[in-house]
Amino acid sequence: MNVNISKKDYYIAAIVGALTGIFAIPTLFHLGLRNPFVFLFSIVIISVLWPFGVWLGIFLSRWLPFMAQVGKFVAVGFLNTVIDFGVLNLLSYLSGVTAGFVIGGVNIPGFIVAVSNSYLWNKLWVFKSESGEDSPAQAGPPVGDAGLFHDFPIFFAVSAIGLLLNSGMVILITTFVSSPFAVGAEAWLNIAKVVATAVSLIWNFLGFKFLVFKK
Repeated sequence: MNVNISKKDYYIAAIVGALTGIFAIPTLFHLGLRNPFVFLFSIVIISVLWPFGVWLGIFLSRWLPFMAQVGKFVAVGFLNTVIDFGVLNLLSYLSGVTAGFVIGGVNIPGFIVAVSNSYLWNKLWVFKSESGEDSPAQAGPPVGDAGLFHDFPIFFAVSAIGLLLNSGMVILITTFVSSPFAVGAEAWLNIAKVVATAVSLIWNFLGFKFLVFKK
């Protein structure tokens, strides 16, 4: 696998990091962290960490070639995750729902927003070289290209399976597993979401790499 990384990729990673910090605000707010300085710190620090993560992936690709791709995938994955978390926490805050089978439905809107975001970032940046297109450092987004959404049906199918895994884990943990740490319902919901996201993240990377954006 050719590794085409340029300064533009680091700039993109910084933008992804800033967006990650911004979309983390609803979750932090729902958990009671409502200090504006915390929000600002999150945005700044993540904007620095994500380019470092991309660099680390490139460094590790000397021994494990796929790690260059993983570095970018993880950055985008975190953005998708905080969008998913943010919508979930916003709807949970507005509805008061934190557990039960209803939470599975509350979990769906965040998935829809996150998967749309995920497709564009993965198509145009993370797996772009594998889909036979130039790297983002060499060309801009193919606006108006009829092929832009060519891979979306299979992408959506892979993501839908990820949603089933994700929502199933959230329902299972929040409804049938008692918190061993006596944390609040809001915190336990987010702990469940972390576990669910880890499981679906592994599935999504394998599915995107070998089924959606394969050579």
